[in-house]
Amino acid sequence: MGRSAAFFDLDKTVIAKSSALAFGRPFYRDGLISRRDVIKGAYAQLIFRVGGGSDEQSMTKTRDYLAALVKGWRAEQVRQIVRETLDELINPYVYAEAAALIAEHRAAGRDVVLVSTSGDEMVRPIGELLGISDIIATRMNVGEDGCYTGEIDFYAAGPNKVVAVKELAATRDYDLSESFAYSDSVTDAGLLSLVGHPTAVNPDRGLRRIAVERDWPMLEFRHPIPLSRRLRERPAVPVAAAAIGIGAALAIGLALYGKHRRARQAAAALAT
Repeated sequence: MGRSAAFFDLDKTVIAKSSALAFGRPFYRDGLISRRDVIKGAYAQLIFRVGGGSDEQSMTKTRDYLAALVKGWRAEQVRQIVRETLDELINPYVYAEAAALIAEHRAAGRDVVLVSTSGDEMVRPIGELLGISDIIATRMNVGEDGCYTGEIDFYAAGPNKVVAVKELAATRDYDLSESFAYSDSVTDAGLLSLVGHPTAVNPDRGLRRIAVERDWPMLEFRHPIPLSRRLRERPAVPVAAAAIGIGAALAIGLALYGKHRRARQAAAALAT
């Protein structure tokens, strides 16, 4: 039996927003995208969220649009924008529940891997913010001039996530039957099916239906908290720990009730 790992989707699973859209404002400010691109991106995200962009054709159109959009951008400029705005645009939106769950998996000795369709230039710094170095993300081709060529080396969406996770598992000797995966999107149903412990987090309509059919656990994350506050305050109760705590409280309650009942019965026997 190999090691186990925990695979986390990023958007709406670990952070409470779209990582790609989050950087739209600074990209627009620095002249990389137009106002029309901002509106078009927001509309595409809306369509995707209501389940209209989860088929293969839609994902292909999104990939091609992304490749055409970034062609000619300087890769280092993108990295610099992400570094400068990460604390403002991403840090406050990390779910406390996700951070606690990531900490649980680390404490259990599992590797934690971020698996996101967003570009590596965005996902990797977010991973560093969370202390995660293992990243599976979309990789854009960069030419000798340091600019994106308009070609995509790897598009980390849908079935491609499954391929990448399988390859990483083979390299790291992960036992996928003992591994965990978390996502909010029906496009990641294949990724969730790959592991022995899948969980739907804030699931969209399509994923919720599959989770019900396959009896997968579902979690609702609702508390984005900045890293500075998480370090300052008492950490949120981990999901598994909360379940254990409830079980322990119930057991203690039953034990006390049983003890009290036996005492009353003994007193009643003495009285008679």
